[in-house]
Amino acid sequence: MSNTANEPAAVAASPTVQHAASSFLPTRHGEFRVYVYKTLDEAVEHVALVKGDVQGKASVLVRVHSECLTGDVFGSQRCDCGEQLDTAMARVAEAGSGVIVYLRGHEGRGIGLANKILAYQLQDQGRDTVEANLALGLPVDTRDYQAASEILNHLGVQSIRLMTNNPGKLSKLTKHGIEIVERVPLQSTLTPHNTMYLRTKQQKLGHMLDVE
Repeated sequence: MSNTANEPAAVAASPTVQHAASSFLPTRHGEFRVYVYKTLDEAVEHVALVKGDVQGKASVLVRVHSECLTGDVFGSQRCDCGEQLDTAMARVAEAGSGVIVYLRGHEGRGIGLANKILAYQLQDQGRDTVEANLALGLPVDTRDYQAASEILNHLGVQSIRLMTNNPGKLSKLTKHGIEIVERVPLQSTLTPHNTMYLRTKQQKLGHMLDVE
């Protein structure tokens, strides 16, 4: 697909995603431009929300967010995903520029929605998120961020300030060639429903959180 004069340059050689469409998107956090990227087999469509002019810019405020239907759409308090997404959009809006990369196909740290709900059942019986995945014979986290790196390159971002608590995300994005100049914490609100979840992320997955 050819780009207009206002569109970023094409995705780099040997991509796993391709730019498919873009448009203006008004949100409760102000105006963004929405970009859709399809995987080459068209099995998954990722999204980038862009605020302001980020092409050729350094130290761009960025959130790379994994799809979470239960948290992002339904407001589940079992996790902090919806709150992190909302906070990230608010911060980008306040900064006047930045990018939210929304990676689909990452549900349940990559295990899929049905398996995530099966893991919920085990968590209801006392297991934490790591234990539940392993009890189902599933990996703890299968997510990869190559698509996110390609999207950021397509948008022309030179370096980023990444909103995350996840050291794995930092290392994997760096492995894929993204220059991260700063980690911006996203501390979530503790509730009776998410405290064990957040404590597990801190203690077993190394997330940089303040959970007592």
